[in-house]
Amino acid sequence: MFAAERRQLILEMVRANGAVSLRELARVVQTSEVTVRRDVRALEAEGLLDRRHGGAVLPGGFTRESGFPQKSHLATAEKTAIADCAAGLVEEGEAIVVGAGTTTQELARRLARVPGLTVVTNSLLVAQALAHANRVEVVMTGGTLRGSNYALVGSGAEQSLQGLRVSKAFLSGAGLTAERGLSTSNMLSASVDRALVQAAAEVVVLADHSKLGTDTMFQTVPTDVITRLVTDEAPAHDDRAAAELQALADQGVEIAVAGASGGAQGGSGGPGAPGVPGASGASGSSGGEGGPGRRQRRDVPLPGPRRQVPGAAAGLRSAGPLGEQPGGTERARVADMRRR
Repeated sequence: MFAAERRQLILEMVRANGAVSLRELARVVQTSEVTVRRDVRALEAEGLLDRRHGGAVLPGGFTRESGFPQKSHLATAEKTAIADCAAGLVEEGEAIVVGAGTTTQELARRLARVPGLTVVTNSLLVAQALAHANRVEVVMTGGTLRGSNYALVGSGAEQSLQGLRVSKAFLSGAGLTAERGLSTSNMLSASVDRALVQAAAEVVVLADHSKLGTDTMFQTVPTDVITRLVTDEAPAHDDRAAAELQALADQGVEIAVAGASGGAQGGSGGPGAPGVPGASGASGSSGGEGGPGRRQRRDVPLPGPRRQVPGAAAGLRSAGPLGEQPGGTERARVADMRRR
């Protein structure tokens, strides 16, 4: 077992039990107490847990990570709306990567209808949702199965993503702030998510309003790498979510707010995201002015009425006088010759 995997397992045991003895940790990770003590000391230096005499405990301020059964029943309506909105960003024939999570699982169910799509994923749930989609090719990473969220993690998953290049990456996480970007409470999951991001030209984050303003242990996607955030409409009294949306928009992140019907609301200052410049519908362009350093704010207007190409309608009629049918001049010339 690699040191990173061993320490991740130690963290998971501490989060699951609150406090674990060094002896028990050594037994589970199958190494000596000396090695475990060194791991615990390193994790404490990173602020991930606290050492106690003969063991380790959960640090203050960090909550335990919920497992899949708990997550799957949280904010189901919001996740459905976000998935509907995000699916509109995927075009026929694209190649994308989709990370692990209950929200990305909802997105995968909608991607089954996109013909010619190639989906690379480390999530068994995403792959299962696309298993019977005849027109979608699913490519899975290697790696070690993490049972709490049915995702493949570890060095095998990361190595299988090397050299990959796709158009978009769709990711979710445990928290999202303008200061740190997207984060998660699992070290190995964060590492694989970073590898997924490296493979994509654009990064789309799927996060409901309850994750806005929440900061967890491991950063996965810095704010300046996030192209677009797809979220739901926060309650009017949720000042924290509104402040984070404003801060994210100020840093150049495009905001798509999914309504109850699954469509995207808003525009620059529109009803979908009051006071959030740069909020847009899912059909807005994902490109923007950027460059090295701090990105400029991107205001993406909602699409207006379809424009008619000048001259297109005229091309359907004869260029002759009004009421004259095509070929009328030729018929008149023939009739005149007959009279003669």
